Amino acid sequence: MKELKQAFQEQLGKDEPVDLFFAPGRVNLIGEHTDYNGGHVFPCALSVGTYAAAQKREDTTIRLYSMNFPDLGVIETDLDYLKYRDEDDWANYPKGVIKTFRTAGYEISSGMDIAFYGNIPNGAGLSSSASIELVTSVVLKELFQLSVDPVEMVKLSQQAENEFVGVNCGIMDQFAIGMGKKDHAILLNCDSLEYQHTPIDLTDHALIIANTNKRRGLADSKYNERREQCEEALKDLQRKLSIHSLGDLTKAEFEDHKHLIEDTLAQKRAKHAVYENRRTMEAVEKLNAGDIEGFGQLMNESHVSLRDDYEVTGKELDALVEAAWQEDAVGSRMTGAGFGGCTISIVNRNQVEAFMDNVGRKYSEQTGLEADFYKVEIGDGAKKLKEVHK
Repeated sequence: MKELKQAFQEQLGKDEPVDLFFAPGRVNLIGEHTDYNGGHVFPCALSVGTYAAAQKREDTTIRLYSMNFPDLGVIETDLDYLKYRDEDDWANYPKGVIKTFRTAGYEISSGMDIAFYGNIPNGAGLSSSASIELVTSVVLKELFQLSVDPVEMVKLSQQAENEFVGVNCGIMDQFAIGMGKKDHAILLNCDSLEYQHTPIDLTDHALIIANTNKRRGLADSKYNERREQCEEALKDLQRKLSIHSLGDLTKAEFEDHKHLIEDTLAQKRAKHAVYENRRTMEAVEKLNAGDIEGFGQLMNESHVSLRDDYEVTGKELDALVEAAWQEDAVGSRMTGAGFGGCTISIVNRNQVEAFMDNVGRKYSEQTGLEADFYKVEIGDGAKKLKEVHK
């Protein structure tokens, strides 16, 4: 915080009091590739994230600076000239949020100076872009006293990424970051946006994220292919069943009608979507009953389904997860789109160091790559921190 205030004063030339804000990163605990199939996801906000120091200006100039990208210097634009520019790099995210808020009719009457600092590990897939978007949303709400509720801020942030930045993301990332709650995960229906906070007691356990450090070359094309296969399966099922999405089906209903899906690969993809959605709802029941072991078992089953039915893991993710299972993780699975990226594991708190050492060694022996490990805590969603005076 002290360094961020100092950077704000040095780079943006202000030494008056500044307001401080925070938005977390996020990880999805279970419920993968269910969001676009009308199913549930179960993410949580993390204690790492994006900090911002912000102040209103008298004119319409917007100046943005990030301590993470000092070489890019201060990126300057105007309230009435908010356009996507490649050379503005990371700053397109806050620019997009400001533009989207204004387009939606919120009165942002002047420019602003904002300095950012993020401590989300680079490339770990913990959604630093959505974190920047939500911290910008909270800045706008507070600086301009906007009457905007958190779910609307989540939707506007997603819209900024979809339409301004041009990335077709679902709503899970922004929702988890905007609506997160310390020591809770969120069961979210991605279609209806109905949600509930579920407490997670990790007194005796720790959450460990491991990054494969594999470049994800295939992810986009394979992601689109999986979506198409699920849509094909849904169309086949809709010839006989009155359903809107694969998420509407129970496991028994799927088994009774899977013969309607003509393509065998599409049938496997649909099986994952249906079973994973049900696993996610069951996982919440396990946590509510205090059954962390049962929750871990469902995480393991999730990974097997992503490996065998959805086929989005790859040897690196499998190597990390299998090493975690060998090291007595309560549960471990890939998280995110797949084909590289990260795993999430629940580990006994007194075994964390040994777990990271042993899994890292086994992973390196299997793949020739070095994994990065992060012990993370479940934190609050996006918020104003407090006013800080000199």
